[in-house]
Amino acid sequence: MAKTRTIVGFPVLICAIALACTARAADVETEPPVPPPSPEREWTLTVAPYFWIAGIDGKVGLFGREPVEVNASFSDIIKDFKFGGMVVSELNNGTIGIFNDLMYVNTKSKESVTRSLGGVPATLSATVDVSSFTGTLMGEYRVYSEPTATLDLMAGARIWDIHNDIDISLTAGGPPLAAFSGSDGATWVDPMIGAKVRYNINETWYLNGWALIGGFGAGSDLTWDLLAGVGYQYNEHVSFALGYRALGVDYDHDGFVYDVVQHGPILGTVIKF
Repeated sequence: MAKTRTIVGFPVLICAIALACTARAADVETEPPVPPPSPEREWTLTVAPYFWIAGIDGKVGLFGREPVEVNASFSDIIKDFKFGGMVVSELNNGTIGIFNDLMYVNTKSKESVTRSLGGVPATLSATVDVSSFTGTLMGEYRVYSEPTATLDLMAGARIWDIHNDIDISLTAGGPPLAAFSGSDGATWVDPMIGAKVRYNINETWYLNGWALIGGFGAGSDLTWDLLAGVGYQYNEHVSFALGYRALGVDYDHDGFVYDVVQHGPILGTVIKF
């Protein structure tokens, strides 16, 4: 009678190979998955030329003399207006940005008074040419960002350049009996900090504003700048803004005193690229 043999070698061999492969695979370190690159934030440029219907109040002192009170309405200033330009620009990627505000105004006024001196008419004439430039450059960091509102903290500097040319003459029907010409002014830089906010009421209307403070004795003793406005979003790239701005500065150095507040409505067009 023939013996029967059961063949078990082949299944055992398969199991052994499988176990060996599993053990070898366990010894191989698995590399962590590479995260997809984060999308780059898009930079946008906003340019806003504006018109500030501002008056000025305060004290101005020239040539080391006692400061005099200044109270000029916008109608007084525009009467003597020669040239001016104002623009705000902002470069921002949604997290960080650069804010810039430039203002230049040049006015020239001429006044004369005639009186009789010993029966001879005498005229005292004075011409004052004033130029004022301020340039603000600040970095921004967005600390709050939602579809309805944003809040940016800001830090930077503001440069001031105030220049006055004065010509005074006294005449009595002939060549000047007396004359005086002089220039006085100052240029300084103030460190600035502040915040800027925007709130979208809906897809068409929004509120915006900023609050800045600086100087701290480094340039002026103190300077501040407040703005509040409402905007109308005409389309994706253009909006119109109406607001009110007040800017104050208190500077006193080498006989030149400039302690004034400028305030009034603002009208502007905001263009986004």
